[in-house]
This record gives sequence, C-alpha cells and structure tokens, in this order.
Amino acid sequence: MTLVDQKAVNLVKMKIQKREEEKKKEELRLRKEKALERERQHILEQKKPVQSRKVHPKQQAVFWCETGEEDKIFTEGRVFIGKVKSGKNKGQPRRLARINWKSGCLLTRREPGMPEKDRHILGVFMAEEGFNGQTCKDGYIPAHPEYRLRLSKQESDKMLFWNYYINKNFPTRITWNSGKQRYFDNIWMAQILQDIVSLKKKPEEREDAQSFFGYFCKVNHINGGNLPKANGALMQIQ
Repeated sequence: MTLVDQKAVNLVKMKIQKREEEKKKEELRLRKEKALERERQHILEQKKPVQSRKVHPKQQAVFWCETGEEDKIFTEGRVFIGKVKSGKNKGQPRRLARINWKSGCLLTRREPGMPEKDRHILGVFMAEEGFNGQTCKDGYIPAHPEYRLRLSKQESDKMLFWNYYINKNFPTRITWNSGKQRYFDNIWMAQILQDIVSLKKKPEEREDAQSFFGYFCKVNHINGGNLPKANGALMQIQ
C-alpha cells in the first residue's frame, strides 16, 4: 500500500521518527540506569567492613607475555585477556568471571628456547577500582593508576614463577602448554609481592612496593605478617 496524500506521508514519517527517537531515549535511559546500579553496588561494597567482603581464594590472574609485550601492557595500562578459541563465541573476547578490582595481574615470560622452569616474573599490577570481570566486554583488564610494579632485568631474573606456582595434583609438574592466562592463588600473589619488596633497594621503589603489598593484603583479607614460605613446583624438586 502506497500513500498518495503527501500530508499523510509526512505525518506517518513524523510518527515513525518520533517512535525511533523515543526508543533511543529509552535505550539510553536503561544504559544509564545499569551504569548507576553498577556504581551503587561498588560503593556499597566499598563501605562494607573489609572482613565481611567475600574473597575467592584464587581470584588473581597470571599471564604469559610474548617477547616485548610487557612494554605495550605497561604503556597502555591494561592487559588483553585473550579470545575464545572454540564454540559459538569463537573469536570473541574472553571473560574472567573471578577477576575484579581486588585482583592482581601477574606478567610472566619464558624466553624462546629456555625450559619452562626458567619462566620469570616481569611485573604486576592491580586491576582498576570498580573493574568486574563478569561484565567486561572488550577483553581488557585496566590497571590501577597507582598500584603497578615493573621489575628490572636483574630483579626479574631472581623472580622465578615456578617458585610459587604448583599444581597440587601433580606437585612436580612444570608445564604451561597453551593459553595466555591462568587463575592464581591469592597467597601466592602475596608471597610474590613480599619478595618484590625485599628486592627493591631504592627507598622510593621499596616504599611503593610495600604500599602495593599492604593494599593487596588488605583487600584480599591476608595477614601479610604471617605468610607461609613459597612452596611452588621448583621447591618440590630441589
């Protein structure tokens, strides 16, 4: 059916345009409401006593960096989680449901040709306040503007990843065959941060590392003064 009356045509067009505008306004309103609700929930979480907040025992993340990738990560202040490799969501950014603003992101690398046991730690940063892995859609974990630590080459050589990480079912197994990321135990991360504090010689760098360690222990309900000794896979074969 085609309208021949131009006034009727214009009237229909105006109504359609008005309906589209109203639809866009409603979508915008709903997006704003969801954003405000997320902010409200975060504020309520922050106001809770620290001891009452739930903490997953493995809500940290460790990443396998390719050579030179850490430069981009520390420059941009974020790390890419990776993409789904199979299934209906293949090619889409992954989501790390456990990762949130209490999580540290540990960067590691194994040099080409080197055995896996020599994987070393490059640095670490806390996720940005308010970050929630369950709602993250772009696949990036943004870094906290203050709590970031990058190790020098000399420091990194002393921080071996497998001193801390262990597969409890296979305690002497030292393998990382595939994948960019693994979940990481909160206590292991605290042990690493404590050892980084000990590595730092310059007063200012040591103070920054100590501040990071204190913040991490506080939000993850860890007694930083009573940590067990590192007992990773390398410790099992020495």
